[in-house]
Amino acid sequence: MVVDKNCGFKFVFTVFTPTYNRAHTLPRVYESLKRQTFRDFEWLVIDDGSTDHTTELIYQWIHENVLPIRYIKQPHGHKKTAFNRAVREARGMFLLPLDSDDELLPNALEDLYKAWLDIPETCREHFAGVCGLCVDESGRVVGDLFPKQVIYSDSLEMFYVYHVRGEKQEFVRVDVLQNFPFPEEISGHVPENVVWNRIAEHFKTVFINVPVRVYHFDAESVTRPFNRWEAIQRNCEGHAYWARETLDKELRYFWNDPFWFVKMAINYTRFHVHLARTQPGKRYRLHGRWARLLVVFVKPFGWGMFLLDCVRKAIEQGRKR
Repeated sequence: MVVDKNCGFKFVFTVFTPTYNRAHTLPRVYESLKRQTFRDFEWLVIDDGSTDHTTELIYQWIHENVLPIRYIKQPHGHKKTAFNRAVREARGMFLLPLDSDDELLPNALEDLYKAWLDIPETCREHFAGVCGLCVDESGRVVGDLFPKQVIYSDSLEMFYVYHVRGEKQEFVRVDVLQNFPFPEEISGHVPENVVWNRIAEHFKTVFINVPVRVYHFDAESVTRPFNRWEAIQRNCEGHAYWARETLDKELRYFWNDPFWFVKMAINYTRFHVHLARTQPGKRYRLHGRWARLLVVFVKPFGWGMFLLDCVRKAIEQGRKR
């Protein structure tokens, strides 16, 4: 294991999988980890209150003793609390989040770690991690390629300047993540960019055009009943917070992608109107003058989106009758 001598970590990687009632997809995660050519890692499974047979399944694999597995079950608190718990519990130098319905390609950890070691040792303190590509089940790249085979950049520049979109797979230094936790006081889902973009303000990432993860389009997530209104009500606080963070801290990139910031300004109003209904008095105020001006300018569109949500709710209720 080639890591800093005084790092205090037992492994190079902690592969972290948050799960909630996904016993039917976890086997492909496990099988992909068993196939890894790079073996210096642990698998940390944070169970966010599953009620299926996840516990029995994980303990069966622990007893197989094929790879180091740690299983932690906690009360249901959404992915953000599981992620923060994983950062606290990680025994690896790097945390690699891997969803409970995806899989790593056999050379994934080896390729990612090689890219890290290719960073000049004197510069590594300025980097948070390495990011690679995802492919679908047929092997086609999901989303956009990076502008070069290997590029040293950050997620803000990659999004706004190079306009790279789509699923990617990265690992991040645990000591960096310890300083950028997900805000657990926010109810519901918190978009991951809230954390990744704050890290990007302080650290660079190595982006490589190397596929490392298979992204599965889970049929169950498409076919199971979905109530859009309930989802918006449940997650409006996280999206209102994300809109505020984007407008307050990233507006310097406005001319790189004006449409994106107009969309976020519209969503700022839209989700705050929802938030006023679910948590009266709760508000994430903007600090930047230009951000406030943009929100005022597009405020009618934000109210229009809220009203459209109400119309969709009425249509959904009508279909149920």
